[in-house]
Amino acid sequence: ERDLVGVFMANVRTAYDNILLNQEIIETQREMILTLSEVVESRSKETANHVKRVGRMAGLMGELVGLGPDEVSLLELAAPLHDIGKIGIPDSVLLKPGPFSPEERSVMQCHANIGRDIFKSSQRALFLTAGEISSQHHEKWDGSGYPRGLQGEEIHIYGRIVGLVDVFDALAHARVYKPAMPVDECVQYLLDQRGRHFDPHLVDLFIEHKNEFFAIIEELRDEVDVVPVDTDHVLLEV
Repeated sequence: ERDLVGVFMANVRTAYDNILLNQEIIETQREMILTLSEVVESRSKETANHVKRVGRMAGLMGELVGLGPDEVSLLELAAPLHDIGKIGIPDSVLLKPGPFSPEERSVMQCHANIGRDIFKSSQRALFLTAGEISSQHHEKWDGSGYPRGLQGEEIHIYGRIVGLVDVFDALAHARVYKPAMPVDECVQYLLDQRGRHFDPHLVDLFIEHKNEFFAIIEELRDEVDVVPVDTDHVLLEV
């Protein structure tokens, strides 16, 4: 009996060690992804917190639409890599402070396919998901987006989610080509683009749970160039 207990305890110890090892791998993976994403964002003069906010808000939206825990974790982990393709865009375009010419816009739009191509040979679900998000987060519900002109539910739910939270965060924070927009105007933009740029159901969920999204922005807010969130004055409804 003592021998059996000893064998049982040894197996428990091994299982526990494996759990800790898997958790260490996941945390290392998460840190590497955030670091890589932050490097790409810093090259385009954007803040590291942008990719963190997009990841967190994407995870929250995934929960709200009913994705399972594993899918939510995968989405939250892969979402920060949505703009990884910008690594292949020339500085003359990426850092231009003014409006793009048609040729420059075409070059900039290439980042969606570049991001997809970076991960296309991977066999890992995480990187395949990141490639899918990269290639689809600029598609639009009405089919007017790029690079493939996908429409409605042809766009993967991950792409629709990241497309919405990425735009909202970009509007609410200053970029090299624009100042930050007041948060009530950002919400109004989502409403104006409901059924055009964005999945109507996702816009409805965002508005219904807007304070939860605002809390993420406040928690990970930038130190400069951000219009503070005043939830008392954001009373728009769908």
